[in-house]
Amino acid sequence: MVPRADRTYTNILIVKLSAIGDVVHALPVAYALKQCFPAARITWVVEKPAYDLLANNPCIDEIIVFDKPKLKKVSGIFTYAPGFVRLLRSRRFDLALDLQALFKSGAIAYMSGAPERYVYCNTRELSDKLSRRICGPHQDGHVVERYLDVVRALGCEVKQVVFPIHITDGERQAAAKAAKEAGLDLDSPYVLLSPGANWPNKRWPTACFAALADKLRQGGLVSVVSGGPGDAALAAEIAAAAATPPVDLTGKTSLKQLTHIIKHARAFVGGDTGPMHLAAALATPVVALHGPTDTIRNGPYGSGHKALVTAHSCAGCWRRACPKGLDCLAGITVEAVHDALNTILG
Repeated sequence: MVPRADRTYTNILIVKLSAIGDVVHALPVAYALKQCFPAARITWVVEKPAYDLLANNPCIDEIIVFDKPKLKKVSGIFTYAPGFVRLLRSRRFDLALDLQALFKSGAIAYMSGAPERYVYCNTRELSDKLSRRICGPHQDGHVVERYLDVVRALGCEVKQVVFPIHITDGERQAAAKAAKEAGLDLDSPYVLLSPGANWPNKRWPTACFAALADKLRQGGLVSVVSGGPGDAALAAEIAAAAATPPVDLTGKTSLKQLTHIIKHARAFVGGDTGPMHLAAALATPVVALHGPTDTIRNGPYGSGHKALVTAHSCAGCWRRACPKGLDCLAGITVEAVHDALNTILG
């Protein structure tokens, strides 16, 4: 069973909880729904780490934060969950889209009370038992298109893929201030280097980032290392190994401030992470470094980017840590990344 193509929806729920990259990939769904159902009210349920990406978004009318940590305690099940469900049901959704395709997201869609619930093709944890599964023509393609296939199944024509991200004047000013304090002029030509990743085997060696920074410096480009507070040790290793330490913005910006800095970069270099996908969404040229994940599904979306894949035969294993003990991305050379940057920068 598929949705009726002639149906008009007025109150739509999107469930995409995390992580940063996943939420970025789902942003075009909000834009496409607004284009197809301009009078519809769109609500998005998300976890706190990705909230900033949705804030002040012209395509999203309401953001509901799902406070997952509260449910880790037995008391939270009785104190937090009932109020959360009441909040969902008070909105009277007529359609819920589960783009996370996990049990928790499927449960949220189900508890919303929406009479129509759809989940995108790649379901896990029995989420297809709570919503109807939609598999479109891009089910083996990029995850952005897989999500949009759910919108297409509603009878909507997706004429263009747009990532609606709104940066306020205050966020721009704060980003410029943080950059200046770190020694970066946003009007100068700079390349953003992102060494961190939640999966250890998504990280390119810091020595390689340092060597790349030196090459970029010789070519007149400033190198800027970015990341969260947990990436400070990686940034320190890069600074210690580079002849000229890069500008260090690690842990010094909010997500939206970093978005502004990414948007003005000449290019971005990093693994399959949220910031990399954010850079692609902002049309900043990306050199993506891939090992355990598939570039067809998770490469930088759009044109003008370059994805480099490790030479290991086990590439695309989707393991969080290498069972063979390999340094997954070490086989991608500094020269290959530098050449890719030269290609995308013309």
